[in-house]
Amino acid sequence: MEFILENGLEIAGTIVGMLYLYWEYRASMKVWVAGIIMPALSLGVYWNAALYADFGINVYYLLAAIYGWWVWRFGGSQKEAELPIVRTPRKAWLLLALACLAAFVAMGFVLQHYTDSNVPWADSFTTALSIVGMFMLARKWVEQWLVWIVVDVVSAGLYVYKDLCFYAALYAVYAVVAVFGYWAWKRKMYTT
Repeated sequence: MEFILENGLEIAGTIVGMLYLYWEYRASMKVWVAGIIMPALSLGVYWNAALYADFGINVYYLLAAIYGWWVWRFGGSQKEAELPIVRTPRKAWLLLALACLAAFVAMGFVLQHYTDSNVPWADSFTTALSIVGMFMLARKWVEQWLVWIVVDVVSAGLYVYKDLCFYAALYAVYAVVAVFGYWAWKRKMYTT
C-alpha cells in the first residue's frame, strides 16, 4: 500500500499516458483529453524528482492540449472540418530547429546555474524536443513521430537514471509505438 501511495501519481500518469498514446496512434480527438489529464498528474512527479524542465513542459502541455484540440477540431480547410494529416512543410523545419536549439540552450543554462538538477542538459534536451513535437502534433504533421522517437528513447534512459521506473517503462513503450505510429499516420495521410 505504501508503494502505491508513494508512486500513485506516477502510476496514474502512466495509465493515462498509455491511453494518450493509443488515441494519438489512432489520430483520435480523445488524445487531447488525456493530454490535459496526464500533465496535471505529472507535475508532482517531476517536481519531486527535480526534473524542472519536465515540470515546466507539463504546463506547456496543458496549454498545447487545448490548442491541439482546437486546431484538430476547427483547423481544416472547410469550416468545422477536422485537420488532415500532412507532411511538415519544408519552410517549417528551420524554424523548428532554431526554436528547439534556443529552448535547449536557455533551459539548460537556467537549470545548470539556478536549480539543484543533476541532469540539466538531458532534461533540457528532451523538453526542447517535446515543445517542437507537441507543436507538430497539434498541426498533425506526420514527422512529429520521428521527434517523439528521439524524445522517448532519451527520456526512458533519463527516467531510469532518476529512478522513475513506471515513467521509464512508459517512455520505452512510447518509443516502440512511435515507430508504428509514424507508419500508421503515413498510411492514413495517403488514404484520406
